[in-house]
Amino acid sequence: MNEQNYANHARYVKGFHFVLGSLLIIGAIVSLVNLWMQWSAKDEVLTAVLIVLLFVSGIFLFWFSRQFALKAQDRAIRAEENLRYFILTRKPLDSRITMRQIIALRFAPDDEFVVLVDRAINESLTPVEIKKAIKNWWADNYRA
Repeated sequence: MNEQNYANHARYVKGFHFVLGSLLIIGAIVSLVNLWMQWSAKDEVLTAVLIVLLFVSGIFLFWFSRQFALKAQDRAIRAEENLRYFILTRKPLDSRITMRQIIALRFAPDDEFVVLVDRAINESLTPVEIKKAIKNWWADNYRA
């Protein structure tokens, strides 16, 4: 596995993000076309409606299953980084820091972490700016 850094830290699971996502979108489009054709021909549309509903439900399931996993991961990251900050400074994280900033800060090693937290708060750094400011990337290989 290559060393993780800013350029390659985004994680995509090809089978989930690209294959399943594409199949659901294509299936939804084809099912909508089928529904339109059945409707236009004044044929029975119940089966076509059910197929559309299945594909729409699949898209919602695809979207929300990813969102639920990310939300659980965000909570764990917040707790981990708050604990790390407390260990390093004996103070809790400042309440002004955003969740997106905390998520970006997880890639900073301990010797850069406290300084970057202060910069993130005082300079309102974006997650991208935080990640680019990290000199020695600390890989997160266990993310969802």
